[in-house]
Amino acid sequence: MPFPNTPPTHIKNPSRETCEKIIKRILMTEVLQQGKNHHFKHASDFMSYFESLYPASASLTKQVQRAIKAMNLPKDENGYFIVNKTPEQLKQEAELKTAFRQADVLPVSLENYTPVLLTAKPSLCVYLKELIQNSITFQDKVLTITETSNGLLLYTDQPKQLEKLCQSLLKD
Repeated sequence: MPFPNTPPTHIKNPSRETCEKIIKRILMTEVLQQGKNHHFKHASDFMSYFESLYPASASLTKQVQRAIKAMNLPKDENGYFIVNKTPEQLKQEAELKTAFRQADVLPVSLENYTPVLLTAKPSLCVYLKELIQNSITFQDKVLTITETSNGLLLYTDQPKQLEKLCQSLLKD
């Protein structure tokens, strides 16, 4: 029987699940501190950490390799593990990037724009929207226009002028 306070002579290797948790924690710490992973590409990159906790052995290396494989972590364009996204998310993001570039997407804050609702018969909204979109008169007054269940919603940085214009079109 060993003496109290004597370290055990054999430390068991961590389970694959424990390795996965540790690897995830290491990668998440890296992402939180650096913004993204710049250090870990292979299972061997984690070994110094595991060997500081467990005796170095071929079985420890295999367990870490199994954990990496089971986690199915995607890699970035430089080959580094990505911990906070699934392979499916990366595929979707790649499709979105391509579509954004093709469509010349540019985010515009609506902070300085005011919504104006034009109530109208739903059956005529498509027609009205097309007329407004093609109108020289409305061209500099409307940032965007969308159909709603009971009319058209326009965003403008000139709400008073837009309302006056719409009122003038309602007069005989």
